[in-house]
Amino acid sequence: MPKLSVIVPCYYNEENIPVTTRELVANEANFPPEVTFEYVFVNDGSGDNTLGALRQAQAQYPGRIRIVDLAGNVGSYNAIVAGMAHATGDCLSVITADLQDPPELMAQMYSHWQRGFKLVIGNRQDREETGLSQTLAKVFHWLMKNLALRNIPDGGFDFVFFDRQVATEVLKLQERNSNVFYLMVWLGFAYVNIPYTRRKRKIGKSRWTLSKKIKLLIDSLMAFSFVPIRAISVLGLGLGIIALIYGVYVIALKIISPNEPAGWTTLMVVMLFVSAFQMTALGVIGEYVWRGLDASRQRPLYVVREVLNPDEIPRKGPSYADHA
Repeated sequence: MPKLSVIVPCYYNEENIPVTTRELVANEANFPPEVTFEYVFVNDGSGDNTLGALRQAQAQYPGRIRIVDLAGNVGSYNAIVAGMAHATGDCLSVITADLQDPPELMAQMYSHWQRGFKLVIGNRQDREETGLSQTLAKVFHWLMKNLALRNIPDGGFDFVFFDRQVATEVLKLQERNSNVFYLMVWLGFAYVNIPYTRRKRKIGKSRWTLSKKIKLLIDSLMAFSFVPIRAISVLGLGLGIIALIYGVYVIALKIISPNEPAGWTTLMVVMLFVSAFQMTALGVIGEYVWRGLDASRQRPLYVVREVLNPDEIPRKGPSYADHA
């Protein structure tokens, strides 16, 4: 009997939990009767009563819900890794707690998994969201596809269905400051891409701020692409050629017109331009150095305060290091 573990990272989702659990449990009717389910809700250091709402849901649906309560907020991707480490299913899925991604798509994903695909991606072909949020999302995924991972689908994704082997390999990597979904694609398993339209959030307010989006873009590019560091080399070479040409021009001008006054404006423009490039280069190099330092510390990605298993009393949970 195959077991499906549905991982749900939660951050300030107190109002969403009752609706989310009800829809997830109702979605079981779309699966063959032999499939069993567990729902791994990861409370990512929420400051509201998300944990209390999860405890109520666990009591309402006995035998189904496992709660992983993290000691602090570590970000949704690290929370997903925590859920993967505590999930026990033969296949797993990740879905958002606000139900912007349709749970009913999981049944179709499951059918592809049965046919041997290790990874099934729910690909956002369109969004009900508009404005700046939609524009930023399109720019982010265009950059990732063209500068980092060319085999990712257009439009981006964070709704996936994958095999236990994929989860095991991701946990082995112990990646820091990365993108767990892109890691799944990077592993190289053939995947199926299922398009869908992402819905608007109806309950609560998104905590996915602009600063978090910018950090995700930087982390993803640094983790999967050498383009930033290569761009510095190319730009530096280009500036060197320009400087050489300009140097020849200055020498020639000095020979032709020895009394010609020096170009103060030109000199300052060149100095400011080169200084700006140097500072940018140092910033990019510093990002790579910091990531190497962060990895060398070997601090855990998350620390679990407690794990509330179905029909069990709470127990103190292990950190990520215990699963690595």
